[in-house]
Amino acid sequence: MGFKVAKKSSAMMALTAGFLLTASLHAFAAGTENDETAPPPKSKTTTECTDGKVWDKDKKECVKPKESGFNDDQLFQAAREFAYAGQYDNAITVLKLAKNQADPRILNYLGYSNRKAGRMELGMSYYRKALQRDENYILARSYMGQALLEQGDVQGARVQLVEIRDRGGENTWAYRSLLQSLKGQVTY
Repeated sequence: MGFKVAKKSSAMMALTAGFLLTASLHAFAAGTENDETAPPPKSKTTTECTDGKVWDKDKKECVKPKESGFNDDQLFQAAREFAYAGQYDNAITVLKLAKNQADPRILNYLGYSNRKAGRMELGMSYYRKALQRDENYILARSYMGQALLEQGDVQGARVQLVEIRDRGGENTWAYRSLLQSLKGQVTY
């Protein structure tokens, strides 16, 4: 009788361990798929539209951002896509249309776009403003760290990496991209 109980107990423990492992793998996968710090997917804004126009899903056409009637979130998404496509001035133009110019996301991408367009000090000032508004905004910390690396300040970049980790961002694209940059790989 004791052997049967031990066997059932071992089987139950194995089943529980398997369930927990599966659940944690699903949670990890979901965390990487839904990582808001990861680069945005391309849309028709950068694949079909030209001259700084953005894709309007409702109208099913490219429109001038100023005439789009987009809310701040829609403007932000279009600007992010422009920024990652290397269209920094288009990104800045769209970001300047946002009603809430104090939004850390807007400030961060103004920093990113200006830095990538060669205006490092202006970019850094926007990163600082974004972090003043939200010190836990890990993507701003990642981009600031990468800017510090571009300026030769490896220690400053490491400080930002530790800040990202300590604020719970170790499993994010923001952390991984700064870590890769510190290892001499591509910077964003």
